[in-house]
Amino acid sequence: MIPDSALDTLFRQARSHNGWLPRPVSEAQLRQIHDLVKWGPTSANCSPMRVVFVRTDEGRERLRPLLSPGNVEKTMTAPVTAILGFDTAFYRELPRLFPHRPSMQDDFTGPEKEAHALRTAFRNASLQAAYFMLAARAIGLDCGPMSGFDADGMDQTFWHGTSVRTNFLCNLGHGDPAKLFDRHPRLAFEEACRFA
Repeated sequence: MIPDSALDTLFRQARSHNGWLPRPVSEAQLRQIHDLVKWGPTSANCSPMRVVFVRTDEGRERLRPLLSPGNVEKTMTAPVTAILGFDTAFYRELPRLFPHRPSMQDDFTGPEKEAHALRTAFRNASLQAAYFMLAARAIGLDCGPMSGFDADGMDQTFWHGTSVRTNFLCNLGHGDPAKLFDRHPRLAFEEACRFA
C-alpha cells in the first residue's frame, strides 16, 4: 500500500491547473512520464496512445488557432502541451506487443471491424492518458487537461499522414496556485456506485 502522502499527490490534493510558474519541464521528465505510462495495462497490450509534446514557440503558434478562446492563454504560457492521441491502426503493432498470439491483429482488420478497432483504440488510449496524468503528478508536475479545440484541425496539423486522431490536450508544468479555481464538489459513493 502506498502512503497517504502519495494518494494526496495523485488524487486528493491534485488540481487541474490554469496558470503556470516560469519553471521549465525537461525532456528527461517527459521521457520519465512515458517510461511509467507504458507499464499501465491496456487490452491485449495494444498501447494505442500517441503523444506530441508541444514545447517550442513554433509549435505553440501552430496550436494557437486550433484552441477555443478560453484555452489560449493557459496553453501559450504552459511549458509543455501534450497532444494525447490514439492510433486507429494500433493493431499493426500487435504481433510485437502481444507475441503469444500473433494473429491478434486479425481481430481488428477489415472494413467490418473498423468500428471495433476505433472503440478499442479510443478506450485504451483514454486509459493511458489517465495513467499519463498520474505519472506526471507522480514525478512532481502539474496537469491541465483540456477539451475545447478544433479536433479536425488538430489532426491535420499535428497528425497529418498518420492513423492517429486527437483525444484531448494536457498542459504540463508547475502550476500557479494563485490561478486555481475553487475546488468543485464530487459525487458521493451512493450517487455514483451501486452493487449488483
